[in-house]
Amino acid sequence: MKIVFCASEAVPFAKTGGLADVCGALPQALTELDAEVILVMPRYQAVVSSGVMTKPFNLDFDVATVGGVHVYLLKDPSYLRSGLYGDRFGDYPDNLRRFSKLCAKTVELLGNLQLTPDVVHCHDWQTALIPIYLKDPRTKKPGFWKKRPRTLLTIHNMAYQGVFPKEELPKTGLGWDYFSLPGVEFYGKINILKGGITFADHINTVSPTYAAEIQTVEAGCGLEGVLGQRTAHFCGILNGIDYRIWNPQADAYIAKNYSAQDLSAKKDNKRVLQEACGLTVGERTPVLGFVGRLVALKGVDLILQALPKICAKGAQVVLLGQGDSSMEDAMVDMAGRFPGCVFYSSAFDDHLAHQIYAGSDIFLMPSRFEPCGIGQMIGFKYATVPVVFRTGGLVDTVRDWDEDPVNGNGFVFLRYAAGDLLDAVERALRLYENEVKWTDLMHSVMKLNFSWKESARRYLELYRRIVAK
Repeated sequence: MKIVFCASEAVPFAKTGGLADVCGALPQALTELDAEVILVMPRYQAVVSSGVMTKPFNLDFDVATVGGVHVYLLKDPSYLRSGLYGDRFGDYPDNLRRFSKLCAKTVELLGNLQLTPDVVHCHDWQTALIPIYLKDPRTKKPGFWKKRPRTLLTIHNMAYQGVFPKEELPKTGLGWDYFSLPGVEFYGKINILKGGITFADHINTVSPTYAAEIQTVEAGCGLEGVLGQRTAHFCGILNGIDYRIWNPQADAYIAKNYSAQDLSAKKDNKRVLQEACGLTVGERTPVLGFVGRLVALKGVDLILQALPKICAKGAQVVLLGQGDSSMEDAMVDMAGRFPGCVFYSSAFDDHLAHQIYAGSDIFLMPSRFEPCGIGQMIGFKYATVPVVFRTGGLVDTVRDWDEDPVNGNGFVFLRYAAGDLLDAVERALRLYENEVKWTDLMHSVMKLNFSWKESARRYLELYRRIVAK
């Protein structure tokens, strides 16, 4: 299979969230399964400072090679700002032009490379114009390809759709005939994701449960009807995680390495974490960790409400993340009110993130919506038991221990409320008091496998089905 990925971000070049993890790891996993994969993305300022060696390819692109994948980096001055999509004042006003260019230049690159891929795999609204361009006869040059490549559009988060005023349509290069219900028009505005859903040969999202959820009014963000018309061409495939990065046996960021066969060094990581965060050191003092964006969708409002009672239970909480200024301020206030119990840092710190996974006993992930989530998967690998809300990919990965002590691997609450989160935490703390059972649980969750290799196999099967159709 010949696959072209197009994405707005990918590790190790540039990252704002889980999209970058997917588009960095999945192409390499596919390559290891003998697929031919190239990746196209913008040449951001972050790429320049990433340390990855690049070289000129032509006037429009630089090229790099990572893990056997050729990465073509589109050059444009608008990509050299400090943020990928915006700054503290909001989204960049020229985002439609920036990402329309990414889509158009990706299609042009296929011609320059004389490459006819089996599938062009697009990710989120920033690349969702590609399925339209590939079906528009005005973009197809003579001899461009013998057959049109098929397209797969992956929705990583339905909340981000690329909505712009209709007056900006000329920036896309599309004619006004596309500003219609079968095109990109949506309630009088341009909706790029809607157009991609309509024109892509197949659509998927990042977990089976999220695939079901976004076809409902509650989680469809207004596009549930559009998705409903494509049900026969829509599915969910669970993301994986990169165990080359997230592996306590080889993690250079943590104090001491450990494995499922020998968990003894996990207590050393807890001690180092407690000391670094100014918490009272105690081997049997339960530590709860959180790594993520400080926004309501990640359940931070519930954590803030529950923190005083969690501290009253004798537990400690370490939190790392940036987000809404009001939530950051509230978290700083909590750390001040409960010294020795609550530690919070808003600084981006990869070292601390790894140490939180390694040194915590319980990982908090009370997201209101979570398309897939990787925090719970990382927690499993580091023997840090997750507490989650029943949503999205968390449903597909976490099974409540109280409901199923044989196969349970975490604690799940069903109603989105602070009291229900606290109840799940209390159930986890009760089990933690039984050192034998808790140790058994740690051993079992570390053996769970959410590697990209399995996800890559599923994507290869999907690519083959798309081409066959």
